[in-house]
Amino acid sequence: MHTDLITFLLHMGDNTLILSQRNSEWCGHGPVLEQDIALTNIALDLLGQTRNFYQYAASLSGDGTTEDSLAYLRTVREYYNCLLVEQPNGDWGQTILRQFLFSAYQYPLYEKLKVHPDDTIAAIAAKALKEVTYHLRWSSEWVVRLGDGTPESHSRMIKALDNLWPYTGELFDPASYEQIAAIDSAILKTAWLDRVTAVLAEATLPLPGQTFMQSGGKKGLHSEHLDYLLAELQYLQRTYPGNEW
Repeated sequence: MHTDLITFLLHMGDNTLILSQRNSEWCGHGPVLEQDIALTNIALDLLGQTRNFYQYAASLSGDGTTEDSLAYLRTVREYYNCLLVEQPNGDWGQTILRQFLFSAYQYPLYEKLKVHPDDTIAAIAAKALKEVTYHLRWSSEWVVRLGDGTPESHSRMIKALDNLWPYTGELFDPASYEQIAAIDSAILKTAWLDRVTAVLAEATLPLPGQTFMQSGGKKGLHSEHLDYLLAELQYLQRTYPGNEW
């Protein structure tokens, strides 16, 4: 009865969990202390969004599933996150650009979801939108700073664009379970592209042309990067099953 809704909630929670895990890899390694803390806080915001989606999914399953089991006991093929969020951090520029591209997608998505007829989804989106507003502003400023900075930072941002752009098309290629969201993906893409185009122009970075877009994450088909990420994320629970922290 709730199959598509649960899968949609898992998709939303998986996106934020995996990006949170990626961002947390920078903890203690940021270029300066203030930005190290800023990215760590963004990781915590994303983790909080994950918990809300997972808790709701667990409550609908009715089979003893918990937010912990959803995070720690599923296999890679049971994750529905977009390929974009599982891509490696690379350098600071690639990490920043990945956050920007995803936050620019999350912002119009949550704006639509905050008026969703499902009250719980609407409440999660309304709360998360406040966080995403900051994530988008912070990452936009960094994209501009690096893109319109030194020749070195500019070239690194172009390389980051080349690496990440092929994973953006999947954001707007809806899976069947996303019909639950009742959102026109074309409208989302237009809002996203307008934002991205404006920020890249300010950053003196060229908007990439047409290219082959990677996909499969929404269907559980992932890059090898997710296997390694989950091995680290799930290590303690799988080594010492049943423990609670």
